[in-house]
Parts: sequence; C-alpha cells; structure tokens
Amino acid sequence: MSAAPPIPDDDDGPDGEHASSPGLRKIIHVDMDAFFASVEQRDNPELRGKPVAVGGAGGRGVVAAASYEARKFGVKSAMPSVTARRRCPDLIFVRHRFDAYKEASRQIRAVFEHHTPHVEPLSLDEAYLDVTEDRLGIGSATRIAELIRQEIKAKTQLTASAGVSYNKFLAKIASDQNKPDGICVIRPGEGADFVAGLPIRRFHGVGPKAEEKMKRFGIETGGDLALKDIEFLRANFGSFADYLYRAARGIDLRPVRAHRVRKSVGGERTFSEDKSSGAELRDTLEDIIGIVWERIENSKTRGRTVTLKVKFTDFQNMTRSKSVGPKDGSGWVEDKETFARISRELLLDALPLAMPIRLMGLTLSNLDHGEDEEPAKDSAQLSLL
Repeated sequence: MSAAPPIPDDDDGPDGEHASSPGLRKIIHVDMDAFFASVEQRDNPELRGKPVAVGGAGGRGVVAAASYEARKFGVKSAMPSVTARRRCPDLIFVRHRFDAYKEASRQIRAVFEHHTPHVEPLSLDEAYLDVTEDRLGIGSATRIAELIRQEIKAKTQLTASAGVSYNKFLAKIASDQNKPDGICVIRPGEGADFVAGLPIRRFHGVGPKAEEKMKRFGIETGGDLALKDIEFLRANFGSFADYLYRAARGIDLRPVRAHRVRKSVGGERTFSEDKSSGAELRDTLEDIIGIVWERIENSKTRGRTVTLKVKFTDFQNMTRSKSVGPKDGSGWVEDKETFARISRELLLDALPLAMPIRLMGLTLSNLDHGEDEEPAKDSAQLSLL
C-alpha cells in the first residue's frame, strides 16, 4: 500500500510558525456554565433553582441561553421560545442585559491574565489559555485550572468548567466532559484513547448533517473515524477531511493566539412580526445603525465594507455590501454619518423586497488593525435579541 498523502499542520499564519514542533504544551479551556442565565440567577435571587431562559418570550423570540434547570426539560439556546415554553411550561423568560454579561466577562478575563498573558477568547464566556509558562510559576496546568475556577467563583459568584490537556482540541472537549462546575484532564499519551470513545457528534464542527453522513459510512465514534484513511476522508468530506483525520488521533498543532484579530463588528435583530413596508424597514434600519455604530466606537476600529443582511420569512438570506476606497475621502468608514449613509443606500437598492423579512442586520468588515490598536476581546457578533 502506498503511503498516505501528508497531512498539513494547523499553522495558518506567521505567528503560528512554532506550531510545527511545539513540544508539550499545557492548554486550558475554560467555559462558563450557562453564563447568561447564571448571571441572571446571581443578580435575582428569585430566579435561583428555577428554569430560566434569556431571550424574547414572544412568538418570534429565541432562547439565547438556558439555565441548567431549564435544560433538564430539553430547552436549548437558539430554540424558538414557543418550543421552549411547550417543553417547560414553568419556564421564566428574562430579557438580556449585555452590560452585566460584559462586566462579568471582564472580571473573568482579569483572572485569566493573572496567570498567563496567552489568552485566546472565543466569546464572552469561554477562552483558551496556554500555561506552558505561567506567570506565578505554579507549573501544574491542573492546579492552575483549579485556582482559576476558584478565583472566578470568588470574584463573580459564577461557576466555570475547565478542560486541561496538551492541545486545544482535547482541552475544549474536556471542558464539556464534567459540566457543570467540573474539570477534566487528558494527559499526554491519553488523547487518542479518549477520543476513540467519543460520539462523533462531540467533535467540534460536526453538526447533524455531517453526523448523519458519517453514520451512513459506519462512523459513530472517534474510534470508527480513526479507522478511515485520509484518501477516504478527502473523497467524502473534502476540506473537512484533514481536520477529521487529526482529531481522530488527538492531534492539534494550533497555538493559542492571544491577539486574534476581529474580522467584523455588527449586530442583527429578529422581529416579533414580519416586516415588509419600506417605512417600517427604514425605521428599523435606523435603530440598528445606532446600536451597531455604538459597538464600532467601543471597538475603536474602522472598516471599509458595510454589509446589510436580511432573512426572509422562508429563512433564505440576502446580503448587500458596499466598500469605500481612496476616492471616498480617507478610504475608511470612520464616522457614523458615512456608516448610516451607506446602510441606507444598501436598503434602498434592495427595495422592494421579494417578500417580508424576519431579521435585519448590519456589519462593518475589512477592518483597520493598526499596530497600536488594542486587539479585540470578543470576536463574536452580538445579536440584538
């Protein structure tokens, strides 16, 4: 049999150059437990021990987060509120308070940075930490993870779960293993065996459709996946194949990137009722312009491309974009007036719409990442529920 084609490493940028021969890293993935819902229960004692959902309770509302009491009934994030209410008649809906979540996230980030400068936030409530060389000289990643969980609890009255391992893939899987308020450690030499017993759905990036396809090939666990060679995976899963091949063997060479660059700033709004008239769409757009521009100002950045997104009642998406260049003054969208003007032009060009819409959003991308600019702390787009 001929040798399998080489598997490229995970390095996708110059700052990951050392990833090709990283040695043994000590990686922690910290994930807050039911973060938004836990903040609400912390701040309102009447909600403690009760099924809580953060989000809109109306007909078009969506669950943004659910407490563990609600999850016992099958309530999940991104679930329509009417479905959640059907599953849990006693479910208590509360409106989001992003300022409270961001403040808690700031406190949690300070705990991370007390132990290491190598912090890669994934969202407000989770991050990777490289503690191969920690600031306090503790040396043990497991001990550091326990201290971090204790410090978060003391400072925020919230619980966190942690995964500890020698790469990011394993650490992230481990953090979910003993939730809530738990820790899981996968030591060197244990990765492949640990992954072999995992349901394939636990692999990051494997959604329902990919899971269904894999099961048709007899792939139900990490062990089943490891039996497939790279030619088979590339023939059936395309660009996803190399990741699957490595993951099935517990391999991940990606470094923790402490300065991940924000790719866009934006927000979107889901309506309680469909909107179709030009007047109400223009009014809605003005609201979104104001909210998104505030986020742009807070991020202390500027960009070149404005994108309008709408989702029709049949769930099909439509986007319209416009970029500025040197002929447009500075070549950047750097004030609210310019952002608003381009946003209005994009909507005007799209009217009349083919059918009513259930969602509208705006994004500024092609951002300016100057050398003196502070890296973005949260690259996830914030939905305006």
